[in-house]
Amino acid sequence: MSEQRQDVFRVADEIYRQRPSWVTFFREVLGVDGIVRQVYQTPEALAQFEQTPEFQQIQQMLAKLRENDADLPSGPREPTRVITVRLPKSLHESLKSEAHDRRTSMNKLCISKLLQVIDGELVPAEIASPAKEPAA
Repeated sequence: MSEQRQDVFRVADEIYRQRPSWVTFFREVLGVDGIVRQVYQTPEALAQFEQTPEFQQIQQMLAKLRENDADLPSGPREPTRVITVRLPKSLHESLKSEAHDRRTSMNKLCISKLLQVIDGELVPAEIASPAKEPAA
């Protein structure tokens, strides 16, 4: 294990052991200013780290904290944001069915899917157009 990976994992593990909310853990470890992005600053370096066992363990920590989040005392929370996503009816119905089968809400299911690493080759490139919508 490289020294950088050891350092990132050690910090993540220390934060995890404090039993923060999953949002706090995400922000401090995987968020824009988190330890992972401080150490792995280029898209290539980040993509390589996302393929390591350490990253997989960090993802497991995050999942466990999300499971136990209901047990945490309420305290100051990070503000939430709402996004609108346009999707085909068939995809909406599929998500609705999956959420029901998993006995969870669509919101929790979608957050789980958003937290997963996606192979960049599976994301369509944005095609430049004169009437481009503003970013949310």
